Amino acid sequence: MSSYNKVILIGRVTALPEMRYTQTGKPVTSFTIAVDRPRRSEGKDRETDFISIVTWQKLAEICSRYLDKGKLICIEGRLQVRTYTTADGQKRKVYEVVASDMRMLGRPKSEGGASQDETEGHIVESGDRDLDHLGISDIGMEDDVPF
Repeated sequence: MSSYNKVILIGRVTALPEMRYTQTGKPVTSFTIAVDRPRRSEGKDRETDFISIVTWQKLAEICSRYLDKGKLICIEGRLQVRTYTTADGQKRKVYEVVASDMRMLGRPKSEGGASQDETEGHIVESGDRDLDHLGISDIGMEDDVPF
């Protein structure tokens, strides 16, 4: 049996994504999303996981340019575990999702500024070359952000 590693998450961006370039000039963007866990019983506060996301190449540029703090997104990718040694010799593990696709979720603003009833998703895949079909300039979000 072969291995399978696929992750799909829906959450809110916690801070502006940070884009940098590798030594060979490839863009890479890192950010974190807050993903709520389901409530187990009434009256309990909802628990939230903060998950590190990494994007590469064109998707990294898109995330850096269009994602803001509080934006609701869907990420699809694979789980990656990296191990490194700190300056004082301690071993550390980093768990992160390497994204291959990203969907911006939210309610576009109508001409009057009020949000529409239906939720629209805009898919961005790592291979996308042309952003005109995404309608990115029309994407907005009216939801309250808890952070």
